[in-house]
Amino acid sequence: MPKVTVTVTLKPTLLDAQGRTVETALHSMGFGEASGVRIGKIIEMQIADGMPTAEAEARTAAMCEKLLANPVTESYRIEVEA
Repeated sequence: MPKVTVTVTLKPTLLDAQGRTVETALHSMGFGEASGVRIGKIIEMQIADGMPTAEAEARTAAMCEKLLANPVTESYRIEVEA
């Protein structure tokens, strides 16, 4: 079965409070080279065999728009693995 991976992150224009907190913690632990930390989520799922990649991407985008991501505040990236 093909695998779909959806990566959801806050839109770049929004402040990522979690990312900022993690970045501050990394700096306090001696990892000063870390910057621009953003926190997100990864959703993995299997899709039906035989579904064309373009259709799998379109169906997954519909899932993201309706449930998996908040299109007002979040961006998402879809990857389909054969």
